[in-house]
Amino acid sequence: MEHSEPDAVILFDGVCHLCQGVVKFLIKRDPTGRFHFASLQSEAGRRLLEEKGVHVEHLGTIIVLEKDNYYIRSTGALRIAKRLRFPWPLLYGLIIVPRFIRDAVYRLVAANRYRLFGKDETCLVPTEELSKRFLKDG
Repeated sequence: MEHSEPDAVILFDGVCHLCQGVVKFLIKRDPTGRFHFASLQSEAGRRLLEEKGVHVEHLGTIIVLEKDNYYIRSTGALRIAKRLRFPWPLLYGLIIVPRFIRDAVYRLVAANRYRLFGKDETCLVPTEELSKRFLKDG
């Protein structure tokens, strides 16, 4: 059973291998389609950022859009984990760690993600089967 309207839209760095891997991981664990995706580099991603008033400074992070709210860095990642099946929601317990500490760890990984995991010249192109989970440009 697939949702017609996603519970959350996840904006990710479409050229980052780590980020692409996370998207593939989430798709496998979200068979009902509660999450939809768009790369930060896409027209759809930029349009959503503008609509939500998200500042350009956040383009180096994952962004989770839920209704009228958005979450970035570690809080965004934990909001995603909370919506997955067991055991992943247990990670949401890390929300009690002060955000400046969680975000420091997040920033460390984010700053080194291309060096550690690699980068593509173009954004992830979903298969035809998965394309319905990705927001369209235009």
